[in-house]
Amino acid sequence: MYEKKRHKKPVINEPGWTVDDYYQLLEDNNQYEIVNSILELKPSPSTTHQRVSHRLERTLTDSCENEYIIIDSPIDVILSDIEIRQPDILMIHRSREHIIEEHAIVGPPDLVVEILSPNSANRDRMMKKESYATFGVSEYWIVDYKNEAIEQYMLESGSTQYDLINVFEADDTVTSTRLPCVSLTVKDGLKI
Repeated sequence: MYEKKRHKKPVINEPGWTVDDYYQLLEDNNQYEIVNSILELKPSPSTTHQRVSHRLERTLTDSCENEYIIIDSPIDVILSDIEIRQPDILMIHRSREHIIEEHAIVGPPDLVVEILSPNSANRDRMMKKESYATFGVSEYWIVDYKNEAIEQYMLESGSTQYDLINVFEADDTVTSTRLPCVSLTVKDGLKI
């Protein structure tokens, strides 16, 4: 559907960007997102962030791989012609594998996980949460590894705002009514 060409030099924080513009960007080893038609440079995560991400992705894969496809960043998730995100981890039920295209996920995953960093906390808690809800991501987790906590949000049918379902702390076992394969202890899932 969208062809990856990348020829255009990015102009950060300028409105009017589309998916087609995004795929005209020059390859420059940076990560970008389009947020409501504005191109934003996504800072590189810390090594701790990446270690937590790897551990959590591996833990989810161990318990959910038979039913879900689990992918970690960087991967483009095209939510609309003017909204592209790169979540830290995502899960897509195998029955919805058709939304996985060669260069991107085109449509909302079943689960999106964002891992907080000092430079991303406000974006993850506000902008990304709103974006994922608006475009129909049914479950969203915010991982706070410094406080050993996972916030679990779910989208009710027909809604465009998440409900906070649970805040799992270090010794709690994370479960999900929508993702029955998920069962992990927070401190084990976030161990580095």
